[in-house]
Amino acid sequence: MFKRMIVAFDGSEGSKKALKLAAGLQVTCSGELLLLTIYRHHSLLEASMSMVRPEEPVILDDAMRDHARQLAEEAKQTAVSEGAQNVRAFVKGGQPARTIVKFAEDHEADLIVVGSRGLGDVEGFLLGSVSHKVTSLADCPVLVV
Repeated sequence: MFKRMIVAFDGSEGSKKALKLAAGLQVTCSGELLLLTIYRHHSLLEASMSMVRPEEPVILDDAMRDHARQLAEEAKQTAVSEGAQNVRAFVKGGQPARTIVKFAEDHEADLIVVGSRGLGDVEGFLLGSVSHKVTSLADCPVLVV
């Protein structure tokens, strides 16, 4: 049925539910499960405007990438514990909806699975949720959990 599924995982409750459902589908379909965690790039201007001034400044992109890697590993462990076998995890930087859709196109996904609510902020409230944007942009089916 589905040979390659993409799950967008940000650590939110919605993405955890989406991951568990996709892991169950992968067990049934015996396809490939690709887990995608996305971090947002921060500009040098944003970093310079921080009110916190640590002794050793942290590069925000590096911190965000490291956190995303931890989430991706957590997602992979969860999928395997749910019985999924052919699982790979990826970390990308960029705007979430467009990055998810581009990743799905590049990997010829049959299905994208996303949570209905993630860790979005005020921007998501004003501009529309990531799941809504993904459903609008994707060429393949999108399952919103």
